[in-house]
Amino acid sequence: MSLPPPATTSAGPTVSQLAASRRQCRDIARSHYENFLVGSLLLPRRMRQPFFDVYAFCRTADDLADESESAAVASASLAKYRDCLARIYDDQNVEGLFIALADTIRQFRLPRQPFDDLLDAFVQDQTVHRYHDEDSLLKYCARSANPVGRLVLAMGESDSDENVRLSDEICTALQLANFWQDVARDYAIGRIYLPATVMTDHGFDETLIEQTIKTGQSTPRCFRDAIASQCARTRERFERGRTLPAKLPKWLAADIELFIHGGLATLDAIERIDCDVLRRRPTVSKGKQAYLFARALLRKASPGDRQRRMANHAKVAGEGTP
Repeated sequence: MSLPPPATTSAGPTVSQLAASRRQCRDIARSHYENFLVGSLLLPRRMRQPFFDVYAFCRTADDLADESESAAVASASLAKYRDCLARIYDDQNVEGLFIALADTIRQFRLPRQPFDDLLDAFVQDQTVHRYHDEDSLLKYCARSANPVGRLVLAMGESDSDENVRLSDEICTALQLANFWQDVARDYAIGRIYLPATVMTDHGFDETLIEQTIKTGQSTPRCFRDAIASQCARTRERFERGRTLPAKLPKWLAADIELFIHGGLATLDAIERIDCDVLRRRPTVSKGKQAYLFARALLRKASPGDRQRRMANHAKVAGEGTP
Protein backbone atom coordinates (compact mmCIF):
# COMPACT_ATOMS: atom_id res chain seq x y z
CA MET A 1 0.00 0.00 0.00
CA SER A 2 1.43 3.35 -1.01
CA LEU A 3 1.58 6.06 1.60
CA PRO A 4 0.92 9.75 0.92
CA PRO A 5 3.95 12.02 1.30
CA PRO A 6 3.53 14.82 3.81
CA ALA A 7 2.48 18.13 2.33
CA THR A 8 5.13 20.81 2.15
CA THR A 9 2.94 23.89 2.42
CA SER A 10 1.36 25.36 5.51
CA ALA A 11 -2.00 26.13 3.90
CA GLY A 12 -4.94 23.96 4.86
CA PRO A 13 -6.65 21.59 2.42
CA THR A 14 -8.99 22.95 -0.20
CA VAL A 15 -12.66 22.05 -0.21
CA SER A 16 -12.08 19.64 -3.08
CA GLN A 17 -9.14 18.00 -1.30
CA LEU A 18 -11.22 17.44 1.83
CA ALA A 19 -14.09 16.06 -0.26
CA ALA A 20 -11.73 13.68 -2.08
CA SER A 21 -10.22 12.51 1.21
CA ARG A 22 -13.63 11.86 2.70
CA ARG A 23 -14.61 9.91 -0.39
CA GLN A 24 -11.44 7.82 -0.05
CA CYS A 25 -12.32 6.99 3.57
CA ARG A 26 -15.86 6.04 2.62
CA ASP A 27 -14.59 3.78 -0.15
CA ILE A 28 -12.19 2.05 2.24
CA ALA A 29 -14.95 1.45 4.77
CA ARG A 30 -17.39 0.18 2.17
CA SER A 31 -14.87 -2.23 0.70
CA HIS A 32 -14.13 -3.91 4.02
CA TYR A 33 -15.79 -5.69 6.83
CA GLU A 34 -19.53 -6.18 6.68
CA ASN A 35 -20.02 -5.84 10.43
CA PHE A 36 -18.69 -2.30 10.37
CA LEU A 37 -20.94 -1.32 7.48
CA VAL A 38 -24.00 -2.76 9.19
CA GLY A 39 -23.11 -0.88 12.35
CA SER A 40 -22.63 2.37 10.45
CA LEU A 41 -26.24 2.19 9.27
CA LEU A 42 -27.33 2.67 12.87
CA LEU A 43 -25.44 5.95 13.13
CA PRO A 44 -27.06 9.30 12.46
CA ARG A 45 -26.04 10.58 9.05
CA ARG A 46 -23.94 13.39 10.55
CA MET A 47 -21.77 10.84 12.36
CA ARG A 48 -21.13 8.39 9.53
CA GLN A 49 -18.32 10.30 7.84
CA PRO A 50 -16.33 10.81 11.07
CA PHE A 51 -16.61 7.08 11.78
CA PHE A 52 -15.50 6.31 8.22
CA ASP A 53 -12.48 8.58 8.69
CA VAL A 54 -11.33 6.83 11.86
CA TYR A 55 -12.11 3.40 10.47
CA ALA A 56 -10.08 4.09 7.31
CA PHE A 57 -7.03 4.88 9.42
CA CYS A 58 -7.45 1.75 11.55
CA ARG A 59 -8.18 -0.51 8.58
CA THR A 60 -5.32 0.64 6.36
CA ALA A 61 -2.82 0.58 9.23
CA ASP A 62 -3.91 -2.97 10.05
CA ASP A 63 -3.52 -3.94 6.40
CA LEU A 64 0.00 -2.52 6.36
CA ALA A 65 0.81 -4.64 9.40
CA ASP A 66 -0.65 -7.86 7.97
CA GLU A 67 -0.22 -7.59 4.21
CA SER A 68 3.16 -5.94 3.62
CA GLU A 69 5.80 -8.05 1.88
CA SER A 70 7.98 -8.21 4.99
CA ALA A 71 8.11 -7.15 8.62
CA ALA A 72 10.68 -4.51 7.74
CA VAL A 73 8.44 -2.98 5.07
CA ALA A 74 5.46 -3.06 7.42
CA SER A 75 7.42 -1.33 10.21
CA ALA A 76 8.68 1.36 7.84
CA SER A 77 5.18 1.98 6.49
CA LEU A 78 3.71 2.19 10.00
CA ALA A 79 6.45 4.69 10.91
CA LYS A 80 5.24 6.87 8.03
CA TYR A 81 1.71 6.58 9.37
CA ARG A 82 2.95 7.70 12.77
CA ASP A 83 4.67 10.67 11.13
CA CYS A 84 1.43 11.67 9.38
CA LEU A 85 -0.40 11.38 12.68
CA ALA A 86 2.19 13.58 14.38
CA ARG A 87 1.78 16.17 11.65
CA ILE A 88 -1.95 16.32 12.33
CA TYR A 89 -1.42 16.99 16.03
CA ASP A 90 1.29 19.54 15.20
CA ASP A 91 -1.18 21.38 12.92
CA GLN A 92 0.84 20.61 9.83
CA ASN A 93 -0.59 19.58 6.50
CA VAL A 94 -1.13 16.00 5.39
CA GLU A 95 -2.49 14.28 2.31
CA GLY A 96 -4.72 11.40 1.30
CA LEU A 97 -7.02 9.91 3.91
CA PHE A 98 -5.22 11.86 6.62
CA ILE A 99 -6.92 15.08 5.46
CA ALA A 100 -10.34 13.73 6.46
CA LEU A 101 -8.91 12.15 9.60
CA ALA A 102 -7.39 15.49 10.62
CA ASP A 103 -10.76 17.18 10.15
CA THR A 104 -12.46 14.60 12.38
CA ILE A 105 -9.73 14.75 15.01
CA ARG A 106 -10.10 18.51 15.26
CA GLN A 107 -13.89 18.47 15.16
CA PHE A 108 -14.17 16.00 18.05
CA ARG A 109 -10.88 16.85 19.79
CA LEU A 110 -9.83 13.23 19.67
CA PRO A 111 -6.84 12.32 21.85
CA ARG A 112 -3.68 11.13 20.16
CA GLN A 113 -2.89 8.27 22.55
CA PRO A 114 -5.40 5.75 21.14
CA PHE A 115 -3.98 6.22 17.64
CA ASP A 116 -0.43 5.75 18.91
CA ASP A 117 -1.47 2.68 20.88
CA LEU A 118 -2.94 1.11 17.75
CA LEU A 119 0.25 1.74 15.81
CA ASP A 120 2.28 0.27 18.69
CA ALA A 121 0.19 -2.91 18.48
CA PHE A 122 0.65 -3.17 14.72
CA VAL A 123 4.40 -2.73 15.11
CA GLN A 124 4.39 -5.41 17.81
CA ASP A 125 2.70 -7.77 15.35
CA GLN A 126 5.87 -7.75 13.28
CA THR A 127 7.97 -9.41 15.96
CA VAL A 128 5.64 -10.99 18.54
CA HIS A 129 3.72 -14.05 17.31
CA ARG A 130 3.26 -15.98 20.55
CA TYR A 131 1.99 -15.03 24.02
CA HIS A 132 3.34 -16.65 27.17
CA ASP A 133 0.38 -15.95 29.45
CA GLU A 134 -2.95 -14.19 29.66
CA ASP A 135 -1.44 -11.02 31.06
CA SER A 136 0.78 -10.50 28.02
CA LEU A 137 -2.16 -11.19 25.69
CA LEU A 138 -4.39 -8.72 27.52
CA LYS A 139 -1.69 -6.06 27.34
CA TYR A 140 -1.66 -6.57 23.59
CA CYS A 141 -5.47 -6.23 23.42
CA ALA A 142 -5.22 -3.01 25.44
CA ARG A 143 -3.28 -1.52 22.52
CA SER A 144 -4.83 -3.32 19.56
CA ALA A 145 -8.55 -3.29 20.45
CA ASN A 146 -9.38 -0.97 23.34
CA PRO A 147 -8.22 2.25 21.60
CA VAL A 148 -10.97 1.87 19.01
CA GLY A 149 -13.65 1.90 21.70
CA ARG A 150 -12.05 4.88 23.36
CA LEU A 151 -12.11 6.84 20.11
CA VAL A 152 -15.76 5.93 19.59
CA LEU A 153 -16.63 7.14 23.10
CA ALA A 154 -14.75 10.38 22.48
CA MET A 155 -16.75 10.99 19.29
CA GLY A 156 -19.90 10.41 21.31
CA GLU A 157 -18.71 12.78 24.07
CA SER A 158 -19.18 9.86 26.46
CA ASP A 159 -15.62 9.01 27.47
CA SER A 160 -16.02 9.09 31.25
CA ASP A 161 -13.68 6.87 33.26
CA GLU A 162 -16.47 4.39 33.96
CA ASN A 163 -17.54 4.23 30.32
CA VAL A 164 -13.94 3.72 29.21
CA ARG A 165 -13.57 0.85 31.67
CA LEU A 166 -16.72 -0.84 30.35
CA SER A 167 -15.70 -0.22 26.75
CA ASP A 168 -12.31 -1.81 27.37
CA GLU A 169 -14.05 -4.96 28.59
CA ILE A 170 -16.17 -5.12 25.44
CA CYS A 171 -13.35 -4.37 23.00
CA THR A 172 -11.00 -6.89 24.58
CA ALA A 173 -13.79 -9.47 24.54
CA LEU A 174 -14.47 -8.82 20.84
CA GLN A 175 -10.85 -9.36 19.95
CA LEU A 176 -10.55 -12.47 22.08
CA ALA A 177 -13.69 -13.92 20.50
CA ASN A 178 -12.09 -13.40 17.09
CA PHE A 179 -8.90 -15.10 18.27
CA TRP A 180 -10.80 -18.21 19.43
CA GLN A 181 -12.77 -18.23 16.19
CA ASP A 182 -9.70 -17.88 13.96
CA VAL A 183 -7.11 -20.16 15.57
CA ALA A 184 -6.47 -21.99 12.28
CA ARG A 185 -6.38 -18.82 10.17
CA ASP A 186 -3.98 -17.14 12.57
CA TYR A 187 -1.74 -20.19 12.65
CA ALA A 188 -1.58 -20.11 8.85
CA ILE A 189 0.08 -16.67 9.06
CA GLY A 190 2.39 -17.74 11.85
CA ARG A 191 0.50 -16.48 14.90
CA ILE A 192 -0.86 -18.19 17.99
CA TYR A 193 -2.87 -16.13 20.46
CA LEU A 194 -3.79 -18.94 22.83
CA PRO A 195 -1.34 -18.35 25.72
CA ALA A 196 1.36 -20.95 26.26
CA THR A 197 0.39 -21.29 29.93
CA VAL A 198 -3.18 -22.19 28.93
CA MET A 199 -1.88 -24.86 26.57
CA THR A 200 0.39 -26.23 29.29
CA ASP A 201 -2.47 -26.30 31.79
CA HIS A 202 -4.48 -28.43 29.35
CA GLY A 203 -1.60 -30.80 28.59
CA PHE A 204 -0.42 -29.85 25.09
CA ASP A 205 1.80 -27.42 23.19
CA GLU A 206 1.69 -25.78 19.78
CA THR A 207 2.89 -28.91 17.98
CA LEU A 208 -0.62 -30.26 18.52
CA ILE A 209 -2.02 -27.35 16.53
CA GLU A 210 0.39 -27.99 13.66
CA GLN A 211 -0.27 -31.72 13.52
CA THR A 212 -4.06 -31.37 13.72
CA ILE A 213 -4.26 -28.76 10.97
CA LYS A 214 -1.80 -30.65 8.76
CA THR A 215 -3.75 -33.91 8.97
CA GLY A 216 -7.20 -32.33 8.87
CA GLN A 217 -8.27 -34.33 11.88
CA SER A 218 -10.90 -33.36 14.42
CA THR A 219 -9.69 -30.96 17.10
CA PRO A 220 -8.41 -32.99 20.10
CA ARG A 221 -10.47 -32.80 23.27
CA CYS A 222 -7.67 -31.15 25.26
CA PHE A 223 -7.58 -28.28 22.78
CA ARG A 224 -11.37 -28.01 22.72
CA ASP A 225 -11.37 -27.77 26.51
CA ALA A 226 -8.79 -24.97 26.36
CA ILE A 227 -10.86 -23.00 23.86
CA ALA A 228 -14.03 -23.64 25.87
CA SER A 229 -12.40 -22.22 28.99
CA GLN A 230 -11.25 -19.13 27.10
CA CYS A 231 -14.69 -18.63 25.57
CA ALA A 232 -16.22 -18.75 29.06
CA ARG A 233 -13.79 -16.11 30.32
CA THR A 234 -14.46 -13.98 27.25
CA ARG A 235 -18.22 -14.24 27.79
CA GLU A 236 -17.67 -12.93 31.33
CA ARG A 237 -15.99 -9.84 29.87
CA PHE A 238 -18.97 -9.17 27.63
CA GLU A 239 -21.24 -9.49 30.65
CA ARG A 240 -19.13 -7.04 32.64
CA GLY A 241 -19.46 -4.51 29.83
CA ARG A 242 -23.20 -5.02 29.23
CA THR A 243 -24.24 -1.91 31.16
CA LEU A 244 -22.36 0.44 28.80
CA PRO A 245 -25.15 1.01 26.21
CA ALA A 246 -27.51 2.34 28.92
CA LYS A 247 -24.96 5.06 29.71
CA LEU A 248 -24.59 6.28 26.11
CA PRO A 249 -26.59 8.47 23.74
CA LYS A 250 -29.25 6.40 22.02
CA TRP A 251 -27.62 6.75 18.58
CA LEU A 252 -24.40 5.23 19.91
CA ALA A 253 -25.96 2.69 22.27
CA ALA A 254 -27.54 0.78 19.38
CA ASP A 255 -24.16 0.27 17.73
CA ILE A 256 -22.52 -0.91 20.94
CA GLU A 257 -25.35 -3.35 21.62
CA LEU A 258 -24.99 -4.72 18.10
CA PHE A 259 -21.30 -5.44 18.60
CA ILE A 260 -21.84 -6.98 22.04
CA HIS A 261 -24.47 -9.35 20.72
CA GLY A 262 -22.36 -10.05 17.63
CA GLY A 263 -19.44 -11.04 19.84
CA LEU A 264 -21.65 -13.26 21.97
CA ALA A 265 -23.02 -14.84 18.79
CA THR A 266 -19.44 -15.66 17.75
CA LEU A 267 -18.88 -17.44 21.07
CA ASP A 268 -22.18 -19.29 20.57
CA ALA A 269 -21.00 -20.39 17.11
CA ILE A 270 -17.76 -21.75 18.59
CA GLU A 271 -19.67 -23.68 21.22
CA ARG A 272 -22.16 -24.95 18.63
CA ILE A 273 -19.38 -26.88 16.86
CA ASP A 274 -18.04 -28.11 20.22
CA CYS A 275 -14.93 -25.93 19.80
CA ASP A 276 -13.72 -27.90 16.77
CA VAL A 277 -11.92 -24.75 15.60
CA LEU A 278 -8.84 -26.39 14.12
CA ARG A 279 -10.90 -28.28 11.52
CA ARG A 280 -13.52 -25.68 10.64
CA ARG A 281 -14.12 -22.01 11.24
CA PRO A 282 -17.28 -21.25 13.26
CA THR A 283 -19.41 -18.52 11.72
CA VAL A 284 -22.51 -16.52 12.58
CA SER A 285 -25.21 -17.14 10.00
CA LYS A 286 -26.56 -14.39 7.76
CA GLY A 287 -29.96 -14.89 9.35
CA LYS A 288 -28.55 -14.37 12.83
CA GLN A 289 -26.70 -11.26 11.69
CA ALA A 290 -29.89 -9.86 10.18
CA TYR A 291 -31.79 -10.60 13.38
CA LEU A 292 -29.19 -8.81 15.52
CA PHE A 293 -29.26 -5.77 13.25
CA ALA A 294 -33.05 -5.63 13.24
CA ARG A 295 -33.15 -5.85 17.04
CA ALA A 296 -30.57 -3.06 17.38
CA LEU A 297 -32.53 -0.93 14.92
CA LEU A 298 -35.76 -1.41 16.86
CA ARG A 299 -34.12 -0.60 20.17
CA LYS A 300 -32.59 2.53 18.69
CA ALA A 301 -36.02 4.04 18.14
CA SER A 302 -38.00 5.22 21.16
CA PRO A 303 -41.67 4.22 21.44
CA GLY A 304 -42.58 7.73 20.28
CA ASP A 305 -40.32 7.43 17.27
CA ARG A 306 -41.85 4.12 16.29
CA GLN A 307 -45.39 5.46 16.66
CA ARG A 308 -44.60 8.46 14.46
CA ARG A 309 -43.02 6.23 11.82
CA MET A 310 -46.02 3.89 11.82
CA ALA A 311 -48.38 6.85 11.52
CA ASN A 312 -46.37 8.26 8.62
CA HIS A 313 -46.37 4.91 6.86
CA ALA A 314 -50.14 4.61 7.37
CA LYS A 315 -50.64 8.15 6.02
CA VAL A 316 -48.60 7.45 2.91
CA ALA A 317 -50.46 4.19 2.35
CA GLY A 318 -53.78 5.98 2.74
CA GLU A 319 -52.81 8.71 0.33
CA GLY A 320 -51.89 6.10 -2.25
CA THR A 321 -55.28 4.34 -2.02
CA PRO A 322 -57.76 5.24 -4.81
